[in-house]
Amino acid sequence: MVVDFFAPWCGVCPKAGQKLDQLALQHGDRCQFVLVCVDGGVDEARAFAEEHGISRCKVASVMDEDAPESYSVSGLPHHVLIAPDGTVARNYEVNLPEDLEQVTSSIPAGCSRISAQYKELEKQDPLLKENPRRWVMFPLQYPEVWEMYKKHEASFWTAEEIDLASDNKDWDTLSNDEQHFVKHILAFFAASDGIVLENLAGQFSTEVQIPEARAFYGFQMAMENIHSETYSLLIEQYVKDPEERDHVFNAINTMPAVMEKAAWAIQWMNKEASFAERIVAFAAVEGVLFSGSFCAIYWLKKRGLMPGLTFSNELISRDEGLHAEFACLLYSMLQNKLPEDVVHDLIRGAVDVERKFICEALSCDLIGMNSGLMTTYIEFVADRLLTALGHTKIYHASNPFDWMELISLQGKTNFFEKRVGEYQKALILQELCHFMLVASPRCLLFLSTYLFLIASNDHRLNCWLACKTRRALIL
Repeated sequence: MVVDFFAPWCGVCPKAGQKLDQLALQHGDRCQFVLVCVDGGVDEARAFAEEHGISRCKVASVMDEDAPESYSVSGLPHHVLIAPDGTVARNYEVNLPEDLEQVTSSIPAGCSRISAQYKELEKQDPLLKENPRRWVMFPLQYPEVWEMYKKHEASFWTAEEIDLASDNKDWDTLSNDEQHFVKHILAFFAASDGIVLENLAGQFSTEVQIPEARAFYGFQMAMENIHSETYSLLIEQYVKDPEERDHVFNAINTMPAVMEKAAWAIQWMNKEASFAERIVAFAAVEGVLFSGSFCAIYWLKKRGLMPGLTFSNELISRDEGLHAEFACLLYSMLQNKLPEDVVHDLIRGAVDVERKFICEALSCDLIGMNSGLMTTYIEFVADRLLTALGHTKIYHASNPFDWMELISLQGKTNFFEKRVGEYQKALILQELCHFMLVASPRCLLFLSTYLFLIASNDHRLNCWLACKTRRALIL
């Protein structure tokens, strides 16, 4: 923690406070910055911060008149640097940011200033403390968690449902820049699913002690495997050169743009961080770090390109949205929510990484998208996630891509319409199989013809033939 003692009448205090505010932007995830007014109350401290554009530092006033003296405050501004263990590391003669970086270097990556404190608090959290009833599902204790599991179960799909037959023709029409862009997107997705899987299998699914949540995590792991298989099939379909294909599959070690995003996610697998931090971080992985890439593929759909790729994107983006929603639900059930500034710093980190990836390292200009609008879209998604987590927005951005909502809705509708159609066909096939066991030989011609045509898209033909078959069976 960095404490800055100030007074509203101090001529140099505004500049010192503004410097701390800039440091808070860079180091806020690992350090708390507090402006303490020694001459006035909290209202005066807030007015001072507002007047001078200081928004990231906490403000306070002196309640105990002996407090400034205990830190040997004799002139203003006066800085005090407090180490994570609560000891005073530097007093008055604080060299910022060098001294700050030296002190915070002892905090492991993927941790924040509150990690140790919250880990201790979480030992008594009902979601995380040992539960002797975790082996048996019923009777349900958390129906809202179970409902999320059933919702995910109802949207099950497999990689075999993705038809890539038309994609090769479209792939050949893409420019080299567009192909380069898609390859990098798929490279990150293929690696990220493995990271999410490792976190679920090695941490979340064993740390959370309620069986309803474990059911969801078990199903999520199955779906992440299907996502991973799908991305691998897409890469094999589009990248024909074996050497280049291996380079894409190993992107987490070979592509700098992918490496940075993966590193951000991996750092939040550190068990030294609290569960609350880690679940928010992985909500950000699936809710923010995927957002620009999903949006870019939807852009290809809007252009009528790559139907196999874009359909798989619809299915996977729906799943990932559900995973982020589930993370928000569990976070809402924790007894100890994270401080607002810790959550904001974490989400800012995710937004920064995604923006650099999709707008700089792998510029979305390559496929004809506007980088500025893409940045706004990522910020909009981040604000939406913050709201779902129960925290305040950072960016107050609006969605610059109205077509994203429309395409997403159409994708969900088409998916469930397809499922209803397949279900109806399955029932008819089941009925026919039963009839074949008792049918007379004269019915077999109708039956064999119907089985041949049942996959036809001509609904009227199928209905007519079904009626003829039923009539023949009755006769």
